[in-house]
Amino acid sequence: MIEALHFEFMRNALLAGLLTSIACGIIGTLVVVNRIVFISGGIAHAAYGGVGLAFFLGISPIIGAAGFSLLISAIMALVTLKNKQRADTIIGVLWAVGMALGIILIDLSSGYNVDLMSYLFGSILAVPTSDLLLMGAVDLIVLVVVAMFYNSFLAMSFDEEFALAAGVPVKTLYFVLLGMMAFVVVMVIRVVGLILVIALLTIPPYIAERYSQSLRGMMVLSVVLSAIFSFLGLWLSYFFNLTSGATIIMVAAFFFFASLVVDRVRSRSGRDSTAPA
Repeated sequence: MIEALHFEFMRNALLAGLLTSIACGIIGTLVVVNRIVFISGGIAHAAYGGVGLAFFLGISPIIGAAGFSLLISAIMALVTLKNKQRADTIIGVLWAVGMALGIILIDLSSGYNVDLMSYLFGSILAVPTSDLLLMGAVDLIVLVVVAMFYNSFLAMSFDEEFALAAGVPVKTLYFVLLGMMAFVVVMVIRVVGLILVIALLTIPPYIAERYSQSLRGMMVLSVVLSAIFSFLGLWLSYFFNLTSGATIIMVAAFFFFASLVVDRVRSRSGRDSTAPA
């Protein structure tokens, strides 16, 4: 792996993995504790509509996906705030419509010669320096916003009624959270693709939640785990000549199931030690 660092594309890939880990660790933590994983999946898949629209209009796919994801996230925020009981149905519809719209618009676009699989499964080895700058900007926005409103996000995530009684602008923060999620989703598409993005957003925070005593600690551990999964996935994909995005997710999935086994063994050992002799 050391010799691979002589190549600019590999250095860019490692940096992209680190920058993505920061955003995924922070926003993914808020996604998991607020139980809006399905919404993140809906935004991720609906983003394909933005990719198709970008090709149809002849603009940057990243700009198209970002704008479309932001619109979809606003719609989902409105829907889930007004009618949470039926929100899953509407999110599922938007999920499917976004994907279908993207496919149709790409069919109608003439002369495109892009590898569309890179948007479905990621292309971390092809991340240019310009995208790294955009990823850094997204990380900066996420860090600043979460730092400024950390206590409000904390209250909203664990006791919404208390947050409302304390004067926390829960609805506004909810829109902000989904907006940041939309930008992070577009950012992660470059690394693992829109089909796999939900895994990178949720697996590290899920594992971190089991070993953290605070929301801040959970965010930090999520960032660390996400970076480890990204670096290990890149190394394995380079060594065995595998698709990078899929390999990163398989590494994350391995640790996910391993954590479940460890928890099961630990809980069984605890019951055996407290059993009467």
